[in-house]
Amino acid sequence: MRARWPYILASLVILSFPASSPSQSQGVFYEGARLIIGDTTPPLENGAFLVQNGRIAAIGQRGTIKAPAGIARMDLTGKTVMPAMNNAHMHIGYEGYVSWDVENHSPENLLDHLEREAFFGIGAAMTMGDQPIAFALKFQHDQTAGKFPPAARFFFAAGMAPPGGGPDALLIQGTAPLHAVYEVSSPDEAVRAVRKIAAAKIEQLKFWVDNRDNNRGARKKMPPEVYRALIEEAHKHGMTVHAHATNLQDQKGVVQAGVDVLVHTLVAEKLDDEFLAILREKKPYWVPVMGLADRAEFCDGDVPFIAQVMPDSVVADIRAGKTWLPSPPCSASPTPQAAQRDENLRYNFPKYLASGARLVFGTDAGVSQKYSYGFAEHHEIGMYVKLGMTPAEAIIASTSRPAELLRLKDTGSLAKGKRADFIVLRANPLEDIRNTREIEDVYLAGVKLDRAPLRMKFKQALVDRDAMHAKEKQDYVPHPPSSPKKL
Repeated sequence: MRARWPYILASLVILSFPASSPSQSQGVFYEGARLIIGDTTPPLENGAFLVQNGRIAAIGQRGTIKAPAGIARMDLTGKTVMPAMNNAHMHIGYEGYVSWDVENHSPENLLDHLEREAFFGIGAAMTMGDQPIAFALKFQHDQTAGKFPPAARFFFAAGMAPPGGGPDALLIQGTAPLHAVYEVSSPDEAVRAVRKIAAAKIEQLKFWVDNRDNNRGARKKMPPEVYRALIEEAHKHGMTVHAHATNLQDQKGVVQAGVDVLVHTLVAEKLDDEFLAILREKKPYWVPVMGLADRAEFCDGDVPFIAQVMPDSVVADIRAGKTWLPSPPCSASPTPQAAQRDENLRYNFPKYLASGARLVFGTDAGVSQKYSYGFAEHHEIGMYVKLGMTPAEAIIASTSRPAELLRLKDTGSLAKGKRADFIVLRANPLEDIRNTREIEDVYLAGVKLDRAPLRMKFKQALVDRDAMHAKEKQDYVPHPPSSPKKL
């Protein structure tokens, strides 16, 4: 087993990080930028806002609010400011870029992933159903207590699945040895598991309907009577329930049963009138997570944006189709299956929206080797616009709506009293959504993230790992099956 960095070492390193500068703690007055609020409020051209004690103390048109005497001022004329984005669906802790396995799972690796999220302008990130609860609660407590350097805020959902099912054949190699997912096969087991999760004061719960098979023989899906009992019991405890469902029958079933969040977009089938009627009635939150199977970023996209924090060898592998899920190299023509997927996406995506599904930003980053943190978010939001959303709608879906879903009242928009979590951009994303990539600075709770040393650290860490594992490359060998979590 590879050695992990000791948790105490990470804490000692963390304590050496500098605190905010005096000007940041006393307040800063920002003026001249275009302000994208993050909700339906029109943008403020030539706006101004005051940040004090990590929060927005005042915001408005330039000239309508005054800077306190002696306060630091920053002229952002020509820039655009938008709220930090919030990722409501990812998988964190196992990705190693040149490796993916349970041995990567550690507080240090979680922190690395959250720092990468912050580097690309993500203020909060929720990992879905893949963490041991005690581990996740401790990490969350330590981050809230200020023991870590600046990074995206960590949130998590507990996970539940049918026996042997749930996470895909890669993710389960992490979740099974760590007993991270509750396995249930009856309504009574589901209710008992929900009560255990609720007793830990966890507000978010994800379940997988899929059997997944996982190359270990046939497995049954989660039956409707089980997930209906799960949803009903979770709602009694005030929990938000997310359902992973990837075919039309299952999506109909979970939405009709009252799930709060539908995860995934149908790509092998087209939506029918019955399901559209269910969506109009229920209006669930909807996390499309479409970008994982789209390799345009590596074939004809913004490779420098991705490669700034990844070794060249990793980018080259993805361009060549060398990932955990093998795919054609960029030089190959699109397959008929890929063409059909694209056709179904173009048909289905606007119908979800027109029927009242409330799109929430999520990426599935980390669920598969090399599809990772930060750039996945910018790729996903670009797909929203490519498939018919306006840039303004896509920004709302990636800022204030995930905050609403996560029950975060202190972030998600530029407004008085909110945390000063924002991105300074060199170009206007309302004109071209790819301008979310034109990041000049990222601020979390009013403190500017020092991105240059992070970039160097990320790049070098991956180069070191790449060299370390160069002689270890081989076909992935699954961990042996693990017994389900006891109820």
